[in-house]
Amino acid sequence: MTTDEILIKVEDLKMDFGPVKVLKGISTQIKKGEVLVIVGASGSGKSTFLRTLNLLEEPTGGHIFFEGVDITDEKIDINLHRQKMGTVFQQFNLFPHMSILYNMTLGPIKLLKKSKAEAEAEAMELLKRVGLADRAKAYPSQLSGGQKQRVAIVRALAMHPDVMLFDEPTSALDPEMVGEVLDVMKNLAKDGMTMVVVTHEMGFAREVADRVMFICDGVIGEEGTPQEFFASPKNPRLKDFLSKVL
Repeated sequence: MTTDEILIKVEDLKMDFGPVKVLKGISTQIKKGEVLVIVGASGSGKSTFLRTLNLLEEPTGGHIFFEGVDITDEKIDINLHRQKMGTVFQQFNLFPHMSILYNMTLGPIKLLKKSKAEAEAEAMELLKRVGLADRAKAYPSQLSGGQKQRVAIVRALAMHPDVMLFDEPTSALDPEMVGEVLDVMKNLAKDGMTMVVVTHEMGFAREVADRVMFICDGVIGEEGTPQEFFASPKNPRLKDFLSKVL
């Protein structure tokens, strides 16, 4: 892999919460346009790993290079780099007192210095992409969980990120709403967006991922293409995990 292809490089990443060692030395590279899906049991460290990628959790050791810059360096203005990393959580984190359109245009106007007209035009295009243009004037409380999560995704896209980080984006949704959110994510992958996704949706991992990573006990237990990963797992812990979730 050439340096130009690598978007995120992680070197010996460690994370301790007091005496508890959550990440015990993770090293990996994520290339531009890659969809990396991370799976593992609850408490294995997968969400912590994702949240360290944009320093929402500050690692206690190791380095993270994003677009060639060591963002774990204290001298770095992390907010400038975070603008290029869209993050979607389990909870939608929409501002309840603002309309959907206002939720979407706030970042582009304040941070990207776009005009109100430009930000609104782009927000409407994005809402149209996810079938929600008619809900632009609604408030979050008037939307279903699946609709809110679709808005959360396009709100992140309005900032023109270079990578999208998803932390179990469907786990707070009713089962019938999961598909509509996964469809948006599948389309993003088709469009070539670099994505790192922590999820329990094995069908999505199998269909969309370029690489699937199994984190257990704070280390990478196994990783590979979906074909290798699901058809012939080698790690006994992964075999046990897949026997429970498939």
